Amino acid sequence: MKCAVAEYVAICDTCERVKAKHQRPVGLLQPLKVPEWKWEEITMDFIVGLLRTQKGYNSIWVVVDRLTKVAHFIPVNTTYSGVKLAELYISRIVCLHGVPKRIISDRGSQFTSRFWEQLHDSLDTKFRFSIAYHPQTDGQTERTNQILEDMLRACVIQYGTSWDKYLPYAKFSYNNSYQASEKQVFGPDTIQDAEQQLRIVQKNLRVAQSRQRSYADVRRRDLSFKVDDHVYLKVSTMKGIRRFNMKGKPAPRYIGPFKILEKKCEVAYRLELPPSLSGVHDVFHVSQLKKCLRVPEEQAPLEGLEVQEDLTYTEHPVKILDTSERSTRNKRIKMCRVQWSHHTEAKATWER
Repeated sequence: MKCAVAEYVAICDTCERVKAKHQRPVGLLQPLKVPEWKWEEITMDFIVGLLRTQKGYNSIWVVVDRLTKVAHFIPVNTTYSGVKLAELYISRIVCLHGVPKRIISDRGSQFTSRFWEQLHDSLDTKFRFSIAYHPQTDGQTERTNQILEDMLRACVIQYGTSWDKYLPYAKFSYNNSYQASEKQVFGPDTIQDAEQQLRIVQKNLRVAQSRQRSYADVRRRDLSFKVDDHVYLKVSTMKGIRRFNMKGKPAPRYIGPFKILEKKCEVAYRLELPPSLSGVHDVFHVSQLKKCLRVPEEQAPLEGLEVQEDLTYTEHPVKILDTSERSTRNKRIKMCRVQWSHHTEAKATWER
């Protein structure tokens, strides 16, 4: 009798429709193949139903690297189009990590649109969609979402609609957490790799600097001074239009001499400048200096030569010596031959 009842219940259509299963879940686990390189294969999903922030965000786009478990949390709005999401994908993911070979995601309308298909066809990226109503296919992102949601609950309780301001801290905390599947924190490996690459870069830079120095020194000569030596300081001209009734004489290329107070390094010296040059920084490169072979009893005055902070002085036009016109394709240009202060007529220049 018991066997007959059990057999009847087993084939009862009503019982099969309404009875809950109490057996273990069916379907053996089929793990996805482990990627060969970081950011070669990624997963992505959305956390929706969040409070709207002041910037208009109400959801988070979660993108996770399957190999390193490093994640990006991108605040978005559920109304974003596929084009807008593609722009974020290029700027936040592709520009930082390159184009992935495969993307695993659910069958959201954002990713099944024709636009995304064309985008990834051009990038040679394969989309792997999860089976309908089976989020375990993308279990990695689902687990990351759960961790992030726990973090956000704490943020929402304390900060309300400003949760997006604290999303970078959640990202930092997650990416620097111990990953049980990897049995390590990914950060130190990244630091070690960076240090190794940095040493290679430093070595290459030293080689390049040595090569550049050997090329440059062929056209240079060594020059050094001692403390208490006297040197001349090189100045340069800067032409400016002021007024035409000024008279002057040829200006010197060097001013001084000045006493050396300190040798800062092999090619830099501190000079004892007069009060009239108080606005000029007193440390100069050796290329700006010339040794004074005979030290005068007292320093020669600058005689109206106003040296600027960048070691330039302004030249003023003294008079116009001649005028002329030059023709171009579309117009005629008037030219003036100008004699500048501190220069003779022989060094006059044509100006517009």
